[in-house]
Amino acid sequence: MSSDHKHNLNKLSWGGLLISLGIIFGDIGTSPLYVFKAIFNKGEIQELMIYGGLSCIFWTLTLQTTVKYVLITLNADNKGEGGILSLYSLVRKKAKWLIIPAIIGGSTLLADGMITPAITISSAIEGLVIKTPNFPTIPVVVLIISFLFIIQRFGTNIVGRVFGPLMMIWFTTIGVLGVSYLGHSPDIWKSLNPYYAYQLLATYPDAWFILGAIFLCTTGAEALYSDMGHVGKSNIRISWIYVKIMLILNYFGQGAWLLEHNGLLLGETNPFYAIMPDWFVIWGVTIATIAAVIASQAMISGSFTLIAEAVRLNIWPKVAIRYPSDHKGQIYVPSVNLILYLGCMLVILVFRESSNMEAAYGLAINLTFIMTTILMTVFMIRKRINAVLIGLFATVYTIIEVAFLVGNISKIAHGGWLTLLLAMSLFIVMYSWYGARKIKNRFVKFVNIRDYFPILSELSEDKSVPLFASHLVYLTSANNLYEVESKITYSIINKKAKRADVYWLVHVDVMDNPHTREYKVTQLIPGKLIRIDFHLGFREEQKISLLFRKVVEDMVKNGEINITSNYETLKKHNIPGDFNFVVLEKVISKTHFLKWNEKIITEIYKILKKLSLSEEKGFGLDSSFVTLERVPLTIPNTEEVKLTRL
Repeated sequence: MSSDHKHNLNKLSWGGLLISLGIIFGDIGTSPLYVFKAIFNKGEIQELMIYGGLSCIFWTLTLQTTVKYVLITLNADNKGEGGILSLYSLVRKKAKWLIIPAIIGGSTLLADGMITPAITISSAIEGLVIKTPNFPTIPVVVLIISFLFIIQRFGTNIVGRVFGPLMMIWFTTIGVLGVSYLGHSPDIWKSLNPYYAYQLLATYPDAWFILGAIFLCTTGAEALYSDMGHVGKSNIRISWIYVKIMLILNYFGQGAWLLEHNGLLLGETNPFYAIMPDWFVIWGVTIATIAAVIASQAMISGSFTLIAEAVRLNIWPKVAIRYPSDHKGQIYVPSVNLILYLGCMLVILVFRESSNMEAAYGLAINLTFIMTTILMTVFMIRKRINAVLIGLFATVYTIIEVAFLVGNISKIAHGGWLTLLLAMSLFIVMYSWYGARKIKNRFVKFVNIRDYFPILSELSEDKSVPLFASHLVYLTSANNLYEVESKITYSIINKKAKRADVYWLVHVDVMDNPHTREYKVTQLIPGKLIRIDFHLGFREEQKISLLFRKVVEDMVKNGEINITSNYETLKKHNIPGDFNFVVLEKVISKTHFLKWNEKIITEIYKILKKLSLSEEKGFGLDSSFVTLERVPLTIPNTEEVKLTRL
């Protein structure tokens, strides 16, 4: 997608509104499939639970989704992009500890991406049991989910074009179904009174468990924020009005059906399908399945985007990221696709039915909500918003979300344990990768490159030293223009002296903005030592080899550098010299001096390092032009060695 086209989509438009229905509201839009099933949990239908449950649903959608996310959080856009890592990028310079809520939020959002396809598609397919009681739902669910993950490698650009119209059909359908049943029990509108929500939570014995079930109605709110970059906040805000009305109509229609059956056992009946006419059930299941697949696709795509950001922010191992189409934002991460698929299969294997999955669902995303509240509070402080408003926001949403968390924690024994296990595993990966990098950075020593100007100039001209490469390129992490890792100078001068016509230092600075692509060239020793600083947004692909070549081509055009080989034969024919990248892989060989927790992080990092991409592939370098040198970060001190000479 061109930047102009994307800019047009971000403006309020019919196209933007339609696309927002397809990729923004899938998760929250399919919640009517299972919310009331989770609230009643196959038990007795009681009037207090109907009125109180509906009141809680309405006010949760209003306070949590409409006010917190649609009206407030969408304002925290990072050059038009949203999501918890985009939000973290806006505030990370305020305090180092903010990495913790960012990692917790990211890991729980990924865990949610494993459960969403399983519960939504299972809930949709189980509607067929109404017509065919012995219908084998599990094999069909496994088949649909497997197909969904298989097609990711081919890109979903073509499929994405029809998402909007299909979700339009879905929302209209659920709204019409709700309206068709409202006449059976007009008193159901009393549920708009928040008193019924209070009465349920204050007097019902299992109120906390029910609160955990009610939370399911708003689980897609975080995805709404994460996908903001695709359509813009204006389109989300306007289309949400329509979506919310359709959701409320359907929930209240289900409530009217429940009032008609007050005092009976809900059992295996799903109120969502119960309000459908018999002739429409097959059509209803088909439309619900399509909507569930779209909701799942949105979560999978969102997970790919999240991991791509995490890799560039150095909180996830370097993994292969592919671009299956030229559509802006279309990415495919094979390793994450496999992780999500295995997670989905595990959820289905453990729980088998959607009614059992409901207990596992919600806990992960609840933690994401809390982390977003923390980061949003810091963002509001950074923006110097009125302190009273910041305090009100933090207090209200901490109370609401902690209350929901208590409700979700009550479900741990009933399946929430799996959610925690998945989220904890992802957290360990993220934190270990981030923590190991911090540990390694402690041992990286920097030197003043100006002290080495004379020797580098002389080495470049020293014919007694064999020419290592015409152009020798080192990647440096030094932010300071005149600093470089001591290991780089050691590699050039001490570790088999490397003569080159030109030495290059390349530094990549990951910016807080998502789509920055800038660079700066500094001739430290004119024509001999050149530094290039790339400023790349956290959503930009780090193809350093390609970017470096582009910069060199521009410099040659501008007459800033001559890259013709200095070999007499090649020089005579005006043939460019060779370029060789030297990648220094820093390793901690000894860990006895680390704290116990740092030792654990380092050991986990070593495992992750073996599973991740190599340094050269991670930076998009052509391996045929790369020399990899492993350098120890800690060298044993000989003063501590006791020896007796004979």
